[in-house]
Amino acid sequence: MPTELLAAELISGREALSVDRCLELLRIMIRARVMEERLIKMSKSGQGHFWIGGPGEEAFNAALGLQVRKGQGPLYDYLHLHYRNSATLIAMGMPLIEGVRQMAMTATDTHSLGRNFISHWAKAEWNVIPVTSVIEVQYVMAPGTALVQKRAGGEGVSIVVGGDAGTAEGDFASCMIWSTRPGNELPVLMVVTNNSYGISTPACSQHAEKHIIDRGKAFGIRGEVVDGNDPIASWHAISRALQYCRNTRRPFMLEAHVSRLYGHSSSSGALRVKNEVCCIEQFEKKLLDSGLVETAVIEQLHDDALAEIEQAVEQVMKEPMPRPEDVEKYTYAPSEVDAVYPHDYTGLPR
Repeated sequence: MPTELLAAELISGREALSVDRCLELLRIMIRARVMEERLIKMSKSGQGHFWIGGPGEEAFNAALGLQVRKGQGPLYDYLHLHYRNSATLIAMGMPLIEGVRQMAMTATDTHSLGRNFISHWAKAEWNVIPVTSVIEVQYVMAPGTALVQKRAGGEGVSIVVGGDAGTAEGDFASCMIWSTRPGNELPVLMVVTNNSYGISTPACSQHAEKHIIDRGKAFGIRGEVVDGNDPIASWHAISRALQYCRNTRRPFMLEAHVSRLYGHSSSSGALRVKNEVCCIEQFEKKLLDSGLVETAVIEQLHDDALAEIEQAVEQVMKEPMPRPEDVEKYTYAPSEVDAVYPHDYTGLPR
């Protein structure tokens, strides 16, 4: 693509991003979608078991992952994620093959050695706290890491992400309480990805407030609502929220309205929901209509992603499965890694 096009900007509403940044976001979004759709096929073909993931949330999650201060320890951002954040990890640098390893539950899965569900990420070197299936407990964990960050100094933020239905849990209220104690306010970015459903229950039948961020008003928590299907709007909303937390060392609440393109999980069939907005299709149309990107560029992004995921599946199907005698490894403390787990598969220390 010509350099002058890469220097141009794509405008959404009153905000804009450079075309090279837009293409970076689109590449991540496509790779995340291709991975999730392949994992759904694995769950239905017997190559995996249960599937749950984030198709429809790629725009917001990609924008989040690219703005995380990645590292280990309190000077970097902590991530308390949930099971729809695959695009966030991919934006941070996770290769697609790691998602395939989780689905296949191979011993080479660096997040749990094949012992946890798909999309249950855990990466100590990136401050990614282990994802749990228990709904919204991550919200009550976030003030703990944020307290350490505030004591350590610096600009690290504890980012916690959950769904709209889980905000009914007491852990969500506990996060607001413990993040706003007078004189002890904490740098917690509370993100709610609102896909309008709690499994099969519509949010409109459960929420009396106009916006979920309204719940933070009683605690003095500032907030913003953003169209999570728009990566440009999401990028700037996340940037503002993170900057507020970094500068003030206080909490902020961000509500992103997103789609749920394949239902709740494989337990509900994982079929494509046709009346939901697809953030990828919408973004591609905007790029093409702007005249700044050609169709061939977008097609190549899709072709590359498909080739990457198929190669990953082919490799993972040849990798070793967990052994019964290794069930206690890494449960409470670091363990020795033997020859069954080659270093080039796991990345773990020998």
